[in-house]
Amino acid sequence: MSNLEMLTPQNSAIALIDYQPAMYQGVQSHDRLTTMHNVQVLAKAAKLFAIPTVLSTVAADSFSGPFMPEVTDLFPGRDVIDRTSMNSWLNGKFRDAVHATGRKKFVVAGLWTEACVMFPTLDMLNEGFEVYVPADACGDLSIEAHNRAMDRLTQAGAVPITSFQYLFELQQDWARSETYDGVMQILKAHSPYGYQVRFSKWALGEHASEAEAA
Repeated sequence: MSNLEMLTPQNSAIALIDYQPAMYQGVQSHDRLTTMHNVQVLAKAAKLFAIPTVLSTVAADSFSGPFMPEVTDLFPGRDVIDRTSMNSWLNGKFRDAVHATGRKKFVVAGLWTEACVMFPTLDMLNEGFEVYVPADACGDLSIEAHNRAMDRLTQAGAVPITSFQYLFELQQDWARSETYDGVMQILKAHSPYGYQVRFSKWALGEHASEAEAA
């Protein structure tokens, strides 16, 4: 395995960690709405491309609240692994779920970057996983906290990416018709490019109507 090898539906898996109300409340490094959009990009990409997906919360019943439904609704029947530990890797069910995917390339995103993302990532790297961190889907108590965590993760060997980079890397070619419409729906829902997609469809529809009228 190599970081030079592209992420594909066949070689990657994803873990989404602690996208819960109490954790969002502490995010000051990013606009929270942007973070909410970007984790949905990741989750919808995972759903569209059938990527093995691990979901986990911390103290869901006692403090932090449920995992955001915009993500869990995409995976009906999927167990959300609840923990007491900040470090997901200390939880046996989480470790088992990661190993059960059979994948060594893992995308890891969560709240907050300096703890709930960094801690399991360091342990996973130590166990031989290749970890990719979509920085724009993570968040922390401050810009400094997020940036220093990303610096440490990168120095340790994790690869920083973005949410749409993952989506595009999975698609690769617009001629892949089986996922084309799904990718366009994600762009429409969660990116500024969605305006262009809407305009193009409208313009094409208008031109088609004009041609039919002629």
